[in-house]
Amino acid sequence: MCAEQREAGKSQEERRVNSLADRLKQDLRYTLRSLRHDPGFTAVSLAILTLAVGANIAVFSVVNTLLLRPLPFPKAHELVWIAPPPGECGLSCATYSADAYEGFQAGSRVYQDVTGYMAFSTADNARITGRGEPEPATSVEVIGNFFSVLGVHPAMGRLFMQEESRGSHPVAVLANAYWRRQFHGDPAVVGKAIELNGTPITVIGVLPASFDYGAVFSPGAKVDLFTPLDLDKERDWGNIVTLIGRLKPGVTLAQALDDAKRVAPSLYFNVKYPQTLGRYKGDLIPVWLKDYVTGKLRRSLIALWCAVTAILLIAAVNLSNLLLARTSTRAKEFAVRGALGASRVRIIAQLLLESLELSAAGALLGLGMAAVLLAWLRQQGSLALPLLSDVRLDARALVWTVVIAIFTAMIFGLLPGVRITGGNLQEALKDSGPGAGVGRKHERVRATLVVAEVALACVLLVTAGLLLRSFAKVLQVDLGFRPEGAASIKVDYDDSAASADASVAKRTAIFQRILAQVGAIPGVEAAGIADYLPLGPNREWDTPVPEGKTFAPNELPDPLVYVITPGFIRAMGIRVRGREFTWEDGPDSERVVLINASAARIYWPNEDAVGKILLRNRGQQKDRVVGVVDDVHEEYVEGGAGAQIYYPATQQWPNGAQLVVRCSLPPAVIGPSVLRTLRELNPDQPAAEFRPIRTIVDRAVSPRRFFMMLVAAFAGMGLLLATLGIYGVISYSVTQKTPEIGVRMALGATVGHVRKLVLTSTLRLAGAGMLLGALLSVAFSQVIASLLFATSPWDAPTYLGMGVVLLLVALAAGYMPARRASRVEPMRALRAG
Repeated sequence: MCAEQREAGKSQEERRVNSLADRLKQDLRYTLRSLRHDPGFTAVSLAILTLAVGANIAVFSVVNTLLLRPLPFPKAHELVWIAPPPGECGLSCATYSADAYEGFQAGSRVYQDVTGYMAFSTADNARITGRGEPEPATSVEVIGNFFSVLGVHPAMGRLFMQEESRGSHPVAVLANAYWRRQFHGDPAVVGKAIELNGTPITVIGVLPASFDYGAVFSPGAKVDLFTPLDLDKERDWGNIVTLIGRLKPGVTLAQALDDAKRVAPSLYFNVKYPQTLGRYKGDLIPVWLKDYVTGKLRRSLIALWCAVTAILLIAAVNLSNLLLARTSTRAKEFAVRGALGASRVRIIAQLLLESLELSAAGALLGLGMAAVLLAWLRQQGSLALPLLSDVRLDARALVWTVVIAIFTAMIFGLLPGVRITGGNLQEALKDSGPGAGVGRKHERVRATLVVAEVALACVLLVTAGLLLRSFAKVLQVDLGFRPEGAASIKVDYDDSAASADASVAKRTAIFQRILAQVGAIPGVEAAGIADYLPLGPNREWDTPVPEGKTFAPNELPDPLVYVITPGFIRAMGIRVRGREFTWEDGPDSERVVLINASAARIYWPNEDAVGKILLRNRGQQKDRVVGVVDDVHEEYVEGGAGAQIYYPATQQWPNGAQLVVRCSLPPAVIGPSVLRTLRELNPDQPAAEFRPIRTIVDRAVSPRRFFMMLVAAFAGMGLLLATLGIYGVISYSVTQKTPEIGVRMALGATVGHVRKLVLTSTLRLAGAGMLLGALLSVAFSQVIASLLFATSPWDAPTYLGMGVVLLLVALAAGYMPARRASRVEPMRALRAG
């Protein structure tokens, strides 16, 4: 008996499931047929969903890569970056000497191992020869255990060993992309010798394609090969090494900081000079490597995510309005179905199913759009954003797509279903006039939705306006030099000689010939050479002291150092008071320097610095200030300039050579002539890029430009959707009020009066949305306040501009319905009513 009851229950359950499945199939076929019969509505809905969902997935993928996903290293949560907070002395204050690295590695107890790399590498700093025409390459010197600490394994061959950071080891490891590009992916290159800067070195391995040094440690840079950093050779160079550590399992950041404080007093600055003990006290501060790489972008990414979420909400509200209008015209259909026994729940479920079908199709199209956007983004090499090459669609992005597809469908599908079934379906069945089933409450709901759209669009417009104003202020910053009309190229030269004096003489002669012949090229107005350029790598050497002045300990700055030739100041467009360097400022003449205005104010406040003396090496060396130059922004466009000092290349050793040319012709026109001239002087000169100085500035502001342009694009999308929403509601209202308008016109209302009536209704909706949007904008502007430069979150012109734009758009959206309303023929309208 029990068995029979169980069998009967099972059979009843199966029938219920089959019935639900049949009902779902019927509803699916019905909704698909319904959407096919209304291609205009379907196409517009899919277009809106594709844009909103695609943008949302793309931004989520960027946020996921930069903030949520761990760095592309095994157990990346154990990796830390060790450096003090950013200071005014550039990379020199964020790096350490070879002695300090060895002391820290030996004395620390919380790390599995500690490594680092040479921080002062520049683009095109190497030359590959022996394979035809000399080719430029970018090389980075790393400590032998660099790859093992990061957990990187070779794609083929082997990587460096710790002992290869002691003494000269002519070996190299190739980046995967460079191996494929330069050596055509030939595995036989491993074990063979190539010529690097004229010296044979052996390729011992190739890195995996998943390892992108530039994406993590130098955004926007492409690194071609790696060589071991010779700690013994670099021991006299001071602070050149970054510190990266892998913590032991379970060690916290607080424990690592305590360990650093314990070790710091025993670290030597350089070649174990006793007087340098304690130099790094307070300077060994570990932070998670992930936070160092992407932490500065956190607020920007959150703001971007909020903006794209607003787009999704605007799209959902817009679709809700469209669907509400569509279901209102189908009121008779639903009334008939209700009369035939369909429940309200069944009707709502069917509308939700229709929304889900639209949302699913939009999500699939959005995924395709996001994939295209991300592929394009990965190719933007000039964009200085970390981990850009790693941005992709992954499992999280797919889950996010499903979530927002369901969320969007619920938003724009539920309200129309509730509203249409909340009325009296029998009354709709009796009504035979136009707009059957439609009441004023539906019109109020649609108006409320439009107000919400306008409010969200207002927030996006204000945000975009504030970021645009901020970016305009950034572009107006006086950089201290004129990037327009100037370009630079990396110069290869050989100043090796039997003695230091002979090397100086040889280098001086090389630089003089280069500048004389380049200066003779038609269109060249000025030319000069420096070892480093602004907005790039930089360093400091020591602390010069003004002669005859007394300062408290740590009161004097460590100025950033540039070694330059005569002509560089003019080529860069830097203003100078006093004089520039000349070739007469040689090794046997009085030592001279240029300082910037900030350094002059510190050294000699309220005095003329020209002609004064700076003391170095404990007073053993005297440098006369022959000129004061404008402050040059050395690291960030937005940041202020600290103390800077310029030494002549005839009296100080430069670290490389960047030729800067100021020309009246475009760089693309004059570049081949410059390269040809350099190769006439040095056949081994590689075909390095002759890049406009403006590109250096553009790269420095590229993250800010990127976020500003995206938010502006989203604001444009929001404004377009809000315009469509206003137009739809006003147009629909005019259709519903056609009999009323006919009565008014029959009673003497003029065309102007009718248009005014419609436009007033339009402006009432826009005004309500603008008021709500302004309040929301004030609140949200506090979130992005830290992203603004020289711009107040309450910037009045931005808010006023937003109001003007929205009013103009609202008038444009309401004009067509107003024009149509003014052309209503009274008798025809009355008969239709």
